[in-house]
Amino acid sequence: MIYIYAFLFAGLVCLIGQLLLDFTNLKAGDVTSLFVVIGAFLDIFNIYDFFVTKFGAGAMVVITSFGHLLIHGALEGAKKGEILGLFTGMFSLTASGITATIVFAFIISLIFKPKN
Repeated sequence: MIYIYAFLFAGLVCLIGQLLLDFTNLKAGDVTSLFVVIGAFLDIFNIYDFFVTKFGAGAMVVITSFGHLLIHGALEGAKKGEILGLFTGMFSLTASGITATIVFAFIISLIFKPKN
């Protein structure tokens, strides 16, 4: 059942994103930024943690998860009592995802050529 919940949650987020693109004047970057902020906002009130426990990987693969991880790491770093931990903590949870994105984007750019 967890697979169905994960699929439905990720699909719902994608549906909302597509509706925002189709029926508003928002661009793709605007919707992406909006979802990151929404994920961060939901994590402040521990709502996104409920989504993660209920929907599993479906809540961890969408763009809202990036905002969740940024704030989650920053709050963990701030709990250590260091002001610098507030800034470094947010990248401790997201470093692997950011690194993978850079590496895979570089590899793909070597394989494919742009049309323009």
